[in-house]
Amino acid sequence: MSTVVTANPAYRTPPGTLHTILLAGSVSLFLGALLSDLAYYNTYQIQWSNFASWLIAGAELFSGLALVFALVNLIRAPHKKGQVLTYFLLLLATWALGLFNAFQHAKDAWAVMPAGLVLSAIVFVLACLTAWVGLNPRVGGAP
Repeated sequence: MSTVVTANPAYRTPPGTLHTILLAGSVSLFLGALLSDLAYYNTYQIQWSNFASWLIAGAELFSGLALVFALVNLIRAPHKKGQVLTYFLLLLATWALGLFNAFQHAKDAWAVMPAGLVLSAIVFVLACLTAWVGLNPRVGGAP
């Protein structure tokens, strides 16, 4: 009988259930904000801008709480490099750009476009990349 030995063993502790829900929830809320901005861009109905503002606020809450979990994971990791650090920095950048996007959406509805739409698209892509890195099975190194 042969045994398989991996050079890069998987981490002992993957992201927890709540951490995963918060990260995935922020991606869907940022997507909703992007779609609302697209609807506002095409229709000029001010309610779409208000809806995008609320979705961004919810996404900021979710990504902020996920950022706390990522910080705890970074502090607990014996080696503060690699995927754990990359994930934390991507999530921090997502949260910071999302906050800037929230400030952009706090303006008068007519002043939101086109910067709000561009920021929403950038933040959504960054949130997807962050979720990809954060939920990817971690290999190599310590948890």
